[in-house]
Amino acid sequence: MANVSFYGDQRYPLEMHKVRIIQKLHLLPIEERLAATVAAGYNTFLLQNKDVFLDMLTDSGVNAMSQEQQAAMLNADDAYAGSATFTRLAQKVTELFGLNYFLPAHQGRACENIIFSTLVSAGDTVPMNYHFTTTKAHIVANGGQVVEYLYPRGIDVTVDHPFKGNMDTGRLRALLESGAAVPAVRMEAGTNLIGGQPFSLENLREVQAICQEFGVPLVLDASLLQDNLYFIKEREAQCADMEIRDIARAIADCCDVFYFSARKLGFGRGGGILIRDEALYKKMRGLVPMFEGFLTYGGMSVREMEAITVGLEETMDYDMISHGPQFIEYTVNELDKRGIPVVKPAGGLGAHLNALEFVEHLDQREYPAGALNAALYIASGVRAMERGTMSEERDANGVEPLANMELVRLAMPRRVFTLSQVNYMIDRLAWLYDNRSIIGGLEWEEEPEILRFFYGRMRPTSDWPQELVAKFRADFGDSL
Repeated sequence: MANVSFYGDQRYPLEMHKVRIIQKLHLLPIEERLAATVAAGYNTFLLQNKDVFLDMLTDSGVNAMSQEQQAAMLNADDAYAGSATFTRLAQKVTELFGLNYFLPAHQGRACENIIFSTLVSAGDTVPMNYHFTTTKAHIVANGGQVVEYLYPRGIDVTVDHPFKGNMDTGRLRALLESGAAVPAVRMEAGTNLIGGQPFSLENLREVQAICQEFGVPLVLDASLLQDNLYFIKEREAQCADMEIRDIARAIADCCDVFYFSARKLGFGRGGGILIRDEALYKKMRGLVPMFEGFLTYGGMSVREMEAITVGLEETMDYDMISHGPQFIEYTVNELDKRGIPVVKPAGGLGAHLNALEFVEHLDQREYPAGALNAALYIASGVRAMERGTMSEERDANGVEPLANMELVRLAMPRRVFTLSQVNYMIDRLAWLYDNRSIIGGLEWEEEPEILRFFYGRMRPTSDWPQELVAKFRADFGDSL
């Protein structure tokens, strides 16, 4: 954001925008929040939005659009084929990222379906800095396996390293030298499941050099690129004087395939794949009309495509992309001051509670992140997301792997919340932390086989939710 100093001791993130459209919010009494939690099977994905006060579940598709994006949506060309809207979007992504070929898709996981259906065969291994839930599911569904070569201390929640999303290039080289069947290497910007942690441009270039040496394509999930751009400029000394546009192009220049969910990057509802090689583009191309839509809309609304075109250009604006990381840093610092365990340093996407420490009395098989997530909603009306063992899947033998980290993600959709709302959330978390011994575990009531965290249902292992409500009333009286 703009370089503004404050006369007092306190420093606040200063928004470089104003709010011109509002949506009314409702904060239910805690008894009704408990009833909503029960109805949702203690899974915040299944809560009704009318029952949510602050929706910090995700930043996907819920960021605030700019007035320029809203205006552009009225300029859409809704031709089924040959749409001028598609031409504008294709020209913009080529201008910004430089890869030669563009395929539209309705969101990021649709891109993954096309990419990994094309690249991955039975017995293949796909190395990456860290997995994302849908990415891993697509690779496994095509007979492959995922190996994670994250920076060695990347999952240490307190280590102060600016680029905890870096890949361990030594392990990558060893895998490729072993002769394993590796169809591609995947890097993820703003690594989601470890707290939105970025990689450095230097590390990405090292990964690129190894990939080129062994003739393996480098695939980038750029959905959280805007946060990674901000951190590279702020934390990587050799990039401090680079423009955001130049950093974005330098990242894309490392990649053979560059895909994104525009629900995160570009602030629209869609996605896309950029491909450097014509032969690979032609292999993927046929999957778009088969699964998504015609090649000039790929399952997206043309109005959204116009908004994405503008949104991608706005991503090159430092003031725009700094808003999320600055709000997240403020939240992490305020929670840390209160002794509440959080992932540090502050990353992108959201602030992340360390549930393994927050509710350390719970066994990991009791889904501590899921239990803390449910408790947070009951205590505050804030809907967050579990990013721990609930978000993993059982293997073919029914064995459940325990997650490396048990996190509750407090997403910060861009330009949506005010600082007073963030401070309310911090206050309720402080109360919850002081009463954390009340929080008990969860167990599965209905466990789907695929991506269970989206729609599975849980139940508490004791009457701890009722105890939490009683303690809230004792401390807050008739307050909401």
